[in-house]
Parts: sequence; C-alpha cells; structure tokens
Amino acid sequence: MMVLDCAGKPLDLARPKVMGILNITPDSFSDGGEYIAPDKALFQAERMVEEGADIIDVGGESTRPGALAVSEQQELDRVIPIVAAIAAEYPVPVSIDTSKATVMKEAVAAGAGLINDVMALRAPGALDAAGKSLVPVCLMHMQGEPRSMQSNPIYADVVSEVRAFLEARVAACETAGISRNRLLLDPGFGFGKTLDHNLDLLKNLSALTDTGLPLLVGISRKSMIGAILGDRSSGQRLYGSLAAAVMALERGASILRVHDVKPTVDALKLAVALLERP
Repeated sequence: MMVLDCAGKPLDLARPKVMGILNITPDSFSDGGEYIAPDKALFQAERMVEEGADIIDVGGESTRPGALAVSEQQELDRVIPIVAAIAAEYPVPVSIDTSKATVMKEAVAAGAGLINDVMALRAPGALDAAGKSLVPVCLMHMQGEPRSMQSNPIYADVVSEVRAFLEARVAACETAGISRNRLLLDPGFGFGKTLDHNLDLLKNLSALTDTGLPLLVGISRKSMIGAILGDRSSGQRLYGSLAAAVMALERGASILRVHDVKPTVDALKLAVALLERP
C-alpha cells in the first residue's frame, strides 16, 4: 500500500486513515456556520487532531445541492489563513477541498499537502495547478454540478460509469504529468446520485479498488443515511455514518472523510482488529 507524501508529511495507507472535515462556510449541509470564525475553526482542528484525525480537510465553498457559488477571493480569504495555521501547528497533513486553480496554488503554498477536488480537476486551470503543486490529488466523481446535481441523476450502471469516469480522469492526469502514485479516487456519494445509486456504489465499492489506487470515501452524515433511518436530520446520523464507514472499510476504502472523528476512529479500530485476524 502506498505512502502519500503530503508536503513532507507522510500519510501511510497501510492502515485506514480518518480525514476530519473542517468547513469554513456558512451553508454546508451539516455544519454550515459553525466554524466560519477563525478561532472556532482552529479550535475544531485541534480537537480533531486530539481525537485521532490523520488529516484535516479544509473547505471554503459548500458543495451541497443548491448551494450558492463563492468567488475566488472569498474562498481564499476563508481558507488560506486556516490552512497556514493548521499546517504550522500540527504534524498531520492538511487537505484543501477546492476546485479552483488559484485556491489550489495558494493553499499548497500555505502548507496544504493534498488537493481534494469534487470536480476531478475539470475546472479551468485546475489540472495544470495540481500538476505543478507536487502534492497528491483526490479525484471525485460527480454527475452534473453542485447546484443542480440532484435534480434528476440517471445511470444505466452507476458502478461501471463511475469507474469509467474516474479512469478517464486518471488518464488525463497522467497525460498532464501527474503520476499515478499521487492520485486517489472518490466515488462521490451523494454527488449526482439517488439513494439507490449510492447503495449500489457502497455495496460494490470493491469494484473500484482494483484500479490499484486508494479510495477516499465521504459518506458521513449524508442524506442517504437520513433517508434509510427515517428522514433523520444531519446531526442525528452518527450511528448510521459509523456503520457506513465500517462497510466502506471492509470493501476497500483507505481514507474515511468524516465529521465525527473520535467515534469513527474507535469504530475503525475494532473493524481493523477483526479484518487483520489470520
């Protein structure tokens, strides 16, 4: 299993890793507005590191369905000071959750060690910016775009179509000079997918692992969990999120992107102890 060089901070994927979500936004689906103030964001980062987060994912623009677009300068103003402060203070890598080329460039300059892009480097200049950054990149599948992706997603075979899309983006990265050992894949749960699509992807997640690239799964608190549990609000989806994280791990996920770090760390420790039994 590969070791990712995240700007000098290694991330060894021999065992599953937990990525803590830090949204510097007023409108994210689960924690919008909670960490928009810098002191609250940094306190939450410290808390997640203490709880066992292996990497902190900082985002300044919500990608929930219907969310409003954010200007480049506004996103920079939100995330760059936070990225710089976390990178300077803590030994864990910082990930920048963005699709904008300039934000990628500035965040890496501020200390970010991984680019996490829901657009899979399809935005103008993103492929070039990521290539020059020399840090790992996570490519995510999304049908449509965040503002309208959930209006009517349609697939003939969601698993094969997600895989084909991701393989095409990997090929585009390689053509641009981004080597495979810098790439991770994310099937994009909830991004242009119905409940049935999400369940098919989770059940067949192992179909994506034989690409040889590590999988990042972001399923924490998502609406699919709320729907299955009976329209639970995002804050009432912890137990379902833990179950989904363990099932994703069993099917080959290397990184779990989550809101609730400590409960996930504990759940994964139990799962790993069983999976590593001879």
